[in-house]
Amino acid sequence: MQVVKYVFQPHGDDRGQLVALEEIKDIPFKIKRVYYMYDTKEGVVRGYHAHKNLQQILVCIHGSCKIRLDDGKEKKIIPLEKPYEGLYVSNNMWREMFDFSPDAVLMVLASELYDESDYIRDYDEFLKSVSIEG
Repeated sequence: MQVVKYVFQPHGDDRGQLVALEEIKDIPFKIKRVYYMYDTKEGVVRGYHAHKNLQQILVCIHGSCKIRLDDGKEKKIIPLEKPYEGLYVSNNMWREMFDFSPDAVLMVLASELYDESDYIRDYDEFLKSVSIEG
């Protein structure tokens, strides 16, 4: 499994820091949706799904969290701890977000609009779908 972590260029001075993200230039797809998670309670695990077509970049813009990625053959845990780092999550990749710090804000940049039919929410169904492709 190849994990792609982007390091975005922070711009700062004595006033603070700024990170600007542009589709195609900084993000490898056109951005059709942005959402974020915050105030995630201790011990909560989010995600538990894969997408058939959707691609994402996850950025923990405040605090920290961990992402468990699973391609059906291999699993990896990737920490997100810096507001200028983004994790690319391809389609057909099971994801679980967990171990959120109390102040964590996880922003997600998505390549598609919300479409429930794009989700694979059953892990066994996910494993079947990736074994058919592989």
